[in-house]
Amino acid sequence: MLIIGAKGFAKEVLEVVCQNNCQEEIVFFDDISSDISDLLYKKYKILKDIDAAREYFLNTDKRFALGIGNPVLRYKMELKFSAAGGVLTSTISPFAHIGRFETYIEDGCNIMTGTVITNSITIKKAALINLNCTIGHDSVIGNYVELSPGVHVSGNCFIDDYTSIGSGACILPKIKIGKNVRIAAGSVVTKDVDDNVMVTGVPAIVKKVLPSLEI
Repeated sequence: MLIIGAKGFAKEVLEVVCQNNCQEEIVFFDDISSDISDLLYKKYKILKDIDAAREYFLNTDKRFALGIGNPVLRYKMELKFSAAGGVLTSTISPFAHIGRFETYIEDGCNIMTGTVITNSITIKKAALINLNCTIGHDSVIGNYVELSPGVHVSGNCFIDDYTSIGSGACILPKIKIGKNVRIAAGSVVTKDVDDNVMVTGVPAIVKKVLPSLEI
C-alpha cells in the first residue's frame, strides 16, 4: 500500500495499517517536503515523484490511502493518484467500534483508534474520522469530511461534503451542517449551519463567510 504523505497524520495511518497485521510492502509519497530522508523510520521508502507512484501501482500494489488532512487536499490527492492508476482504499482501525446494523463506510475513509460508530450510519467517500470520535445513530458524514480528534456527532445529524470539524467539538442531535463549513475546536453546535461559513463558540455562531469551493 502507498500512503500519501510522510509526516503527521500519515504516521498515524501507518499505525492503523500495522494494527491490521499488514505484512505487504508499505511505501509513502511526499513530493513537497525538503527535510525528509528517503526512508521513514529507517524502514519505509518515501516516493518523491508521481512517476515513481505510477510504477509502484503498476508493478507492486494498486492501493493507496490518504495520509493527509484537509478535505479539499484529500479530494485533490484522490483525483491525482487515481489518475496515476491507484485504487483508493480505506484504513480502519480494529480498535474502532463500528455498529453491526446498516452502517456503511465508503472507499478511502480513515477510521482511527478509539472511534465509536453506532448503527444506521453512512460515512461517505474519503472521510477522515480521527481518534476517539463518536457518531450517533442515523447520521450521515459526507464526502471528504474531516472530524478532528474527540469530535462528538449526536444522532440524526447530517454533515455535508468538504466540511472540517475541530477537536472536541460537539454536534447536538438532528443538526444539519452544510458543505464547506469550518467548525472551530471546542464548539457546541446547537442549530443548523449553512454552506461556506466558519462557526465557533458555545453555542456556535457564524464568525466568517468562506469562499464557495470551485471543485
